[in-house]
Amino acid sequence: MRFRAADGGGPPDEETYEGLRGLLTEFTPVVQALPPDAALADVRGALRYFGRDAAELAALVRVRALARYGVDCTVGVAANPLLARMAAHDGPPGAISTVPGEPRAVTAFLARKPASGLHGVGPATVRALTTYGLDSVDRIAAAPPATLQRILGASTGRRVYEQAHGIDPTPVTPNAPARSAGAEHRFDHDELDPDQRRRALLTLAHELGARLRADGRVARALTLTVRYADRSTTSRTRALAEPTDHTPALTGAAYALHDVLGLQRARVRAVALRAEDLTPVEHAARQLTFDTADDKSRRIEAVTDRARARFGAAAARPAAALDRGTDRSPGGGDPDGTPARGPRRWGRGGPPRSPGRHAA
Repeated sequence: MRFRAADGGGPPDEETYEGLRGLLTEFTPVVQALPPDAALADVRGALRYFGRDAAELAALVRVRALARYGVDCTVGVAANPLLARMAAHDGPPGAISTVPGEPRAVTAFLARKPASGLHGVGPATVRALTTYGLDSVDRIAAAPPATLQRILGASTGRRVYEQAHGIDPTPVTPNAPARSAGAEHRFDHDELDPDQRRRALLTLAHELGARLRADGRVARALTLTVRYADRSTTSRTRALAEPTDHTPALTGAAYALHDVLGLQRARVRAVALRAEDLTPVEHAARQLTFDTADDKSRRIEAVTDRARARFGAAAARPAAALDRGTDRSPGGGDPDGTPARGPRRWGRGGPPRSPGRHAA
């Protein structure tokens, strides 16, 4: 299930997203949050209770989301998360797309998709497959498993082969570690000053970096979303040079994304950063460097993390994030660092259950 503002705006803010997640839990406790704009729900146990099929439940969720939050839903209904995600991704705003469980229907649904349409298949994998003429899902499905494993490696080749046949054993997992983490800053007025926007991005990058280090995770990409005065949005994503939780690397990527957008005269109401494709830090390789400045920066980072953990976020802040002439955060907060509209976090769901019929 994907969420978008009914007036054509972008993804919901954190407060609205949490409300939407709560709405889904009114129908089933098995809800996996996929912030900032999607969720998975296993509704198998709810079908008999509500006396409705999955598509009818999806329609009911959509009506309530519109009435309560002004948010429209694009829903995919299928037998597993892979097919549900793909159906939701392909649907127009407000659509409820159902993939029947019969093998013929699944094959017909997948056959029309390009290789990039498989969830989790990135550009590098698509390029490798296309080199061998495997540019569509039906061609991938027709390839022997051994061929795919030879092209992509044993694990990835096996996974792609299964996905091309509509097989996905992954359960809907409430409380699963989020694959992304985000924070948002809302301005008190239409912000035209690029320096103020950069100060906000600096604060958000520090917020994200501290959270990633506390959680023991690193990001492979960073997404910047800008919300304008007319409620429209623009998003850009940049792959990071290496998986990182290092604040200067996140800040540099955020500034680069901001500069690429060319917002000289834009009336900006909010900016949001999202760290993407998170992975445990112990699974990520870090390039060795003899840069003493980088080592010093990381040592300072560790000290400030400890200070913030003990005394609060206001204990250590970048000087550049402060408004000139005051001691206020870009969020318009008090001098003690409490933001009036500061960084917002995206949350996640409850205890794991077994998979069933899914809506994405």
